[in-house]
Amino acid sequence: MTNARDVWRFLRFILAAAAIAMLFYGSYGRAQWLDVVANLVTALLFSATIGGTLQWLLPRVLPWIFRSVPAPWNWVVVLSVMMTVAACGAAVSIAVLVGLGWIPTAQAWGFFLNSMRISLAITLTFGVGVTLYERLRSRADAAELALRTKERDEADARRALTEARLASIESRVQPHFLFNTLNSIAALIPDDPAGAERMTSRLASLLRASLDSADTPLQPLAREVQTARTYLEIERVRFGDRLRFTIDIPPELDDVTVPRFALQTLVENSVKFAVAPRRDGGTIRVGASEQDGVVTLVVEDDGPGFDLAVAPSGHGLALLRERLALSYDSGASLSVERASARTGVLVTLPR
Repeated sequence: MTNARDVWRFLRFILAAAAIAMLFYGSYGRAQWLDVVANLVTALLFSATIGGTLQWLLPRVLPWIFRSVPAPWNWVVVLSVMMTVAACGAAVSIAVLVGLGWIPTAQAWGFFLNSMRISLAITLTFGVGVTLYERLRSRADAAELALRTKERDEADARRALTEARLASIESRVQPHFLFNTLNSIAALIPDDPAGAERMTSRLASLLRASLDSADTPLQPLAREVQTARTYLEIERVRFGDRLRFTIDIPPELDDVTVPRFALQTLVENSVKFAVAPRRDGGTIRVGASEQDGVVTLVVEDDGPGFDLAVAPSGHGLALLRERLALSYDSGASLSVERASARTGVLVTLPR
């Protein structure tokens, strides 16, 4: 289908060819204006019949020629096609001029031979130039397409690798949490069957929510807070009054996306270091804030503290740090702060 761009290219082509053809007719300093107009119309007619045919024909036959005919014979065929079009176009143009009465029939053959020199010169100059340009542009387009395809494939491969690594890390986080909870339930069964039953019910609710979002490595902070709250309530059944906690998350941060089990990993760490080893237990505070587009999650406790640098590779915090690096590159961090007899584990990430 011919569009406006093709029409405009056709007009530019025949106008340029006509202008060059006019130069072959010599000086017009003393020519009458009717002669100038007649020569211009003649040049336009030749350009339209030859140039228009070439513009329509070459894009259709050149790919086949360069694909099927070996070099250098492919160029011989291309030049033959151009010269044939030039001869046929010149013959058609002269026939039109004879029909209009601008050229006497007796002079038609001589005019044809004379015009062939000009037609062949312009056709080969324009045709070879345009062919070389289109060939180079086609190769450049093909190279650019191949490069973009390669970049897209590499990006897809990197994304698939990242997702696989996230899934692998997360698969180690969830069993870790599950086994700890099952151990807590087992410890309760002999002395507090009712508490074990409540803990089992809450664990089932937590696992159901986890399975519902298993395909999304990131989830809204509001859902993550609910996961952490359920975990703390499960552990409270085990530790009773020894476990005290508060959760203070501003409602405007509910839609911030965070890695699944991020808060749960932090509160589990506090339970392990601040509550479980101490006779009087400990107090845990979960909070969040935002400043300049950076969200900070913090889980504080009044335990003895610990050194994040010595956390083993399979530790929950080490796994969380890997997940942050995979999900946010260098845009997120995990750190530990100790102040006023309280230890805080902070996660910073972009909103």
